[in-house]
Amino acid sequence: MEPIEVLSSLNFWAVLVAASSAFIVGWLWYGPLFGKQWIKLNGFSKEDLMEGGMSMPLIMIINYIATALAAVAIAMFIGAEATAAFGIFAGLMIAIFWIGTSRLNDVLYERKPWGLFFINTGYNVAIYAIMGAVLGAWH
Repeated sequence: MEPIEVLSSLNFWAVLVAASSAFIVGWLWYGPLFGKQWIKLNGFSKEDLMEGGMSMPLIMIINYIATALAAVAIAMFIGAEATAAFGIFAGLMIAIFWIGTSRLNDVLYERKPWGLFFINTGYNVAIYAIMGAVLGAWH
């Protein structure tokens, strides 16, 4: 199949919903579930997160665009004939074996805490499985 055919077969509503679902999970994950621990393990204070750098709305817009692009890639990867089960499987494989192994560098070379690795990788496992399920189920 040619790349243009793959792109034309994408359900862009499913991509937007998949990206939105990741955003909601991210709010929960880095908020009430693991937010305090994530801040502590990074050595941040709440004030650090409010000061300097980009504004929160800009950060969220950039993050949503990046997440939507990831959802497009997953949709292209799993194809139009995928099921929710295959989407979950593909999402788990992407998160564990591509993202998770890549994030090991944070611990091994940057000497970040293992707890931070598990929080961040766990988030990726959750969102990629959910995005895969949405994209696999909704053609």
